[in-house]
Amino acid sequence: MNAPFMRIARAGIGLLALAGCAVGPDFHTPEPPKATRYTAEPLPEHTASATTVGGTAQAFNPSATLPADWWTLFHSPELDSLVRQAITDSPSLAAAQAALRSAQLLQRAEAGALFVPGVDAGANALRQHEPGYLFGEPLAPSVTYNLYSANANVSYRLDLFGGSRRLYESYRAQTDYQRAELEAAYIALTANIVTAAINEASLRGQLAELDGVIANERAVLKVVERQFEAGGASRTDVLAQRAQLAQTEATIPALHKALAQTRNQLAVLSGRTPDRGDIPQFTLEQFTLPESLPVSVPSELVRQRPDIQAAEALLHQASAEVGVATANMYPQIDLTASLGVSSLAVHSIFSKGNELWSVGGSLTQPLFHSGELLNKKRAAEANFDQAFATYREVVLSGLGDVANVLLALENDADALQAQADAEAAAKATFELAQKQYHVGGVSYLTILNAEREYDLARQARVQAAATRYADTAALFLALGGGWWNAPAQASASHASGTPPADSAH
Repeated sequence: MNAPFMRIARAGIGLLALAGCAVGPDFHTPEPPKATRYTAEPLPEHTASATTVGGTAQAFNPSATLPADWWTLFHSPELDSLVRQAITDSPSLAAAQAALRSAQLLQRAEAGALFVPGVDAGANALRQHEPGYLFGEPLAPSVTYNLYSANANVSYRLDLFGGSRRLYESYRAQTDYQRAELEAAYIALTANIVTAAINEASLRGQLAELDGVIANERAVLKVVERQFEAGGASRTDVLAQRAQLAQTEATIPALHKALAQTRNQLAVLSGRTPDRGDIPQFTLEQFTLPESLPVSVPSELVRQRPDIQAAEALLHQASAEVGVATANMYPQIDLTASLGVSSLAVHSIFSKGNELWSVGGSLTQPLFHSGELLNKKRAAEANFDQAFATYREVVLSGLGDVANVLLALENDADALQAQADAEAAAKATFELAQKQYHVGGVSYLTILNAEREYDLARQARVQAAATRYADTAALFLALGGGWWNAPAQASASHASGTPPADSAH
């Protein structure tokens, strides 16, 4: 390129450096909540305990750290293997990763348009026929000739009022939103698998206890039927016992249905088809209840929960859109420059004297748009108000989630303790009935009824224990899943194969 064109280019870059400030609001992260705890009453130092599976006392520890692989706190190798397989094969996680890559690349594209002038090359070959009078000779014959040209065009919009920078800021916020959505998908996936595995363990435990209940009720029915035949029981007693057995047996298909659906859910979550039979089976005995529960303060929660981070990113995007709408009300300055060559013959197109260049600029100042630009700015401001209200709602919802789970964990422990006590009492009653029967103090029917009560108490205890495991997982989810503690090379964003953050960020 020749010297004039280079001077024009340098002048354009200089004007870029002198571009004015961006109009519109500068985004600031909202202040975190001032609450110092989640519940109205202080949490106890630890929950109640019970001498049974899942009965460990749990301590609420604000100084404890929640690891990114929080499911390993249950100390189940089978669960850990299934979760890691799901992270690799899950289509929902792959979709979130692709959405993040798209947002990052769109941000890069906008950065290129913002910081670097657009350069286009072109070439033309034209065969043209023109009358002679166009050359100043009315009587001259018409002329047919070929015209060849090649040129490079440079264009750039001076961002004097920051419209382009605000637009880039909007794309950057969209990238932050998709990154938070990826973390949310990652946490939701792992939490759903853990919850489903605990649910399967609960269902298996209930089915095992129901087998004992049904066996006992069948034995009771046989005793009542023999007593009826001997005249020691009425027909009503027989029918009542048959009805009781039928009602208990009727609960079995529903539990088997729920178990099969849970197994299918685990297969789908791990990226497998439901016909696969290689999903591990889970029982409550495979899990260890975490004793130390990390409880971050509310001011930290807004930096940890992906849904809150996503709402903040949308608020940032809405703020940037206000700047874009404001900048559209100010003058727009476009610079253009062109350097090329033109010739009547291809072989001489680059000969000396065939150069041509141009430089220019244009200014557009909106004057009258019947309120269009002003109303678009006001609409953007209303969108910002909406985004801010949504952000506050998400923060409050997050605080409520943690509060609910903390209270649930405290009550779950009390409930399991009560169920364990009820089971112990039912067991003692059953054992006492056995001793009394051997000395003739009670009938065999009394033993069977006591055994049935004992079996039902064991089933209720299984459900109470499973609830403690499930609500512990729910607490880890409500606290944000610990993604911020993952090593950079192992985090969900980096494991997705996404390009690194743009240097202009």
